[in-house]
Amino acid sequence: MSSVKLRGVRKIFGSLEVIKGVDLDIDAKEFVVFVGPSGCGKSTLLRMIAGLEPISKGDLEIGGKRMNDVDPSQRGIAMVFQTYALYPHMTVRENMGFALRFARVPKEQIARQVDAAARILALGPLMDRYPKELSGGQRQRVAIGRAIVRNPEVFLFDEPLSNLDAELRVHMRIEIARLHKELQTTIIYVTHDQVEAMTLADKIVVLRDGLVEQVGRPLDLYDDPANQFVAGFIGSPKMNFLPARIVDAGNGQATIVLRDHPEARLTMTVTGVSAGEEVQLGVRPEHFGAPGAGDADLTLEIDVAEHLGSTSYVYSRTDGEPLIIEREESRREIGQDRITVSISASQAYLFNKNGQRIR
Repeated sequence: MSSVKLRGVRKIFGSLEVIKGVDLDIDAKEFVVFVGPSGCGKSTLLRMIAGLEPISKGDLEIGGKRMNDVDPSQRGIAMVFQTYALYPHMTVRENMGFALRFARVPKEQIARQVDAAARILALGPLMDRYPKELSGGQRQRVAIGRAIVRNPEVFLFDEPLSNLDAELRVHMRIEIARLHKELQTTIIYVTHDQVEAMTLADKIVVLRDGLVEQVGRPLDLYDDPANQFVAGFIGSPKMNFLPARIVDAGNGQATIVLRDHPEARLTMTVTGVSAGEEVQLGVRPEHFGAPGAGDADLTLEIDVAEHLGSTSYVYSRTDGEPLIIEREESRREIGQDRITVSISASQAYLFNKNGQRIR
């Protein structure tokens, strides 16, 4: 399987620069997910790797070879799109083997490769059906099978699950993870869904406005975000950001007071800050503790409580303060109007006014 390298890659449409200089190394057999909000450039970057969009500046290497000017059919890649794009007049077997027939591969070899892909994807009973006789999940499996039969060096997936319902999305995530484990091929996967990114990826690339914000393993990004954007994007529900002010700093420590809860103050081990500086305190929903268990207590007015069985999410907001989401693992019923929780300095994050992490 092949590695993929991007060096200073840019994409310019007229006066608009969409990809603003991306440097990235993707190792052979690695499952890499491009994630970010709509319009961040993740699909454009994938299409540049595929050869469907020309590279304005920079270099693309696949398997150690420069691919900027190589035809898409010669790059050793196979792509699975958001839409299934199956031929309605062809059976599953004919759809899966079409690219090989078009390339004049011998019939016996086509049959072997199609049957092998069908076994991997459990499509055996469906091979003589037409697309109209398949469910959405089955159609997507056929689209993936059509890519597998080409034996590509690199698989490219462009939001392949976005057209499926919630239950099918979960099922297909498992199927794609199993597929990668079995085929041991390089996969580059684009999604706006950070749950997909966290559950599938060996490595996540977080994009915003055509730039790479952070690259790392899923739990590394979750536990150690480089900035406020990554901290808020990775994790569901997302991290809470509470406006705060530094009232004392020195000797590698800073005392922070929350703007909307002046009674709550905590001391954190950080450097490079000054008294009077406005900051954002980041706390994940699961890191709120029981009253008195942390370094500072907050009393919140409950707006809405979502009960999901073993877990409940409490949404709190009062006039002038941001929404706070807190996860409760033990309470089966939350009936009161207020709730008191605690924050531990060791489980909180600090960001400056530009959104950069303060360490």
